[in-house]
Amino acid sequence: MSNSVAASDSNRPASKESDKVEVAPQGSFFRSEDWLAMVFGFTLLAIGLGSVWLSQPTATVLTEKVSELKGVSSSIKQLSKEDPSYEEQNKKLKGTRKRLEGEIAPTPLKAWVVKPGSWEQSPNEAFYAKEKLLLPGLLATMIGLGLIYTIGMACIGQPPMEFAIAFVGIFILGTIAFLIGGQSVMEHYNLEYALWALVVGLFISNTIGTPYWLKPAIRTELFIKTGLILLGSEILMNKLLTLGRAGIFVSWVVTPIVLITTYLFGQYVLKMKSKTLNIVISADMSVCGVSAAIATAAACRAKKEELSLAIGLSLGFTVIMMIVMPPLIQMMGLSPVVGGAWLGGTIDSTGAVAAAGEMLGEMQGSKVALEVAATIKMIQNILIGVVALGVAMYWASCVDPAEGKNTARPQIGISTIWQRFPKFVLGFIAASILFSWMQSTGTNGQLLSNATVDGLTKNVRVWLFCLGFVCIGLDSNFREFMKLMSGGKPLVLYVCGQLLNLILSLAMAWLMFEVVFTDAAKTLGQ
Repeated sequence: MSNSVAASDSNRPASKESDKVEVAPQGSFFRSEDWLAMVFGFTLLAIGLGSVWLSQPTATVLTEKVSELKGVSSSIKQLSKEDPSYEEQNKKLKGTRKRLEGEIAPTPLKAWVVKPGSWEQSPNEAFYAKEKLLLPGLLATMIGLGLIYTIGMACIGQPPMEFAIAFVGIFILGTIAFLIGGQSVMEHYNLEYALWALVVGLFISNTIGTPYWLKPAIRTELFIKTGLILLGSEILMNKLLTLGRAGIFVSWVVTPIVLITTYLFGQYVLKMKSKTLNIVISADMSVCGVSAAIATAAACRAKKEELSLAIGLSLGFTVIMMIVMPPLIQMMGLSPVVGGAWLGGTIDSTGAVAAAGEMLGEMQGSKVALEVAATIKMIQNILIGVVALGVAMYWASCVDPAEGKNTARPQIGISTIWQRFPKFVLGFIAASILFSWMQSTGTNGQLLSNATVDGLTKNVRVWLFCLGFVCIGLDSNFREFMKLMSGGKPLVLYVCGQLLNLILSLAMAWLMFEVVFTDAAKTLGQ
């Protein structure tokens, strides 16, 4: 959920009942970003699968080629490295296998969903791949994504032309981020597109200010959530199940300990005047940032200015942590699994977790860190509804009576949990189940799913992450953030709570993956 709307209300008087954060009305799910993310995600998956499916040869030819492919794969396994001609035969057979795979499951859209490549002397080099001009593909990518998202915005009542114009601007900024990250020196030091997308946005928002015409397309959570649903097609259920037990300990044991400890620290050590501000900051920092803050603020009926303050803190520290933690993990020599779990358990925003996981993966030459970080965060996100329900019950039974029952008690029930549950997680799981099933159906299913990911959804996911990171930067103004820091106690609360979170999450990640569930770490690292 975007934080810009909530933040914009912080300048109004907060004493009135109408300025308390309300629970979303029933039925609003179909106008929410979670719903849109699922629609967009599965639309893109359907387009990818359909394009590969329709490009396959006829059934008879397909059967013949699958049989031929199995024969080639069997021949590769039977090769002996002691044979003098091993290298030549191996290269020839692998070339044949790759050709057959391309014929069985073509990728017709791959040339039309591209991003700028690497360059050394001139940025113009980034727009060529094997002497083929990439500009038509970039234009097609912008038009395709822009059209899908513009139609979605129109369906929920947002002005489509305003969004379309703003989307072009965001896409151009994302292209600039790819160009900077693709420079050979930047690649050498692993300063990837995610960092530069954030820097580009921050530079604009903290110098000239984010232009008004760009704001309709600043849909950080929507871009990131759609990308995460697409990531589900890459993170198969066997890895989710492998991560499950260890992930539950990292997410479901550490999180409530940090939440309760931070809240008690704020009440009895810092002696914060506002219990609602205390619990909203504690939930924001310990669970998953903005979404948890909004759900918790609704549960305890916090003032909107308190929600804005919590979001400001979360946003500021999220930016710092997503930049600092990947190189820190690399310096500490942590494995991709432990490092990814640490990222997923500590960084507030789901999008920032994906960004940090992507950075760490680029540094380590593996996408394991991204997979683990995103999955840990997904598991942790499930706690949003549980935490909101627990806070609502606690406030209704313990806090409100102590304050003279001067606020209305929130309604507690299954509908409350459903409203606050991060529903895009269901899309992520559904995509993972679908592509896991396809992988289990045999050679043709495996190639079909692989071609869909390689030919469309992987590049689209990277683009959506990039656009999301640009939006994070455009939506972050450090001058406004500093204004919210008057008094100092909220900052101290957040810093102390996050330090505890960092220590406990790292200890639990190391214990679970390096001591208790070592097989899980080995499987995920393969």
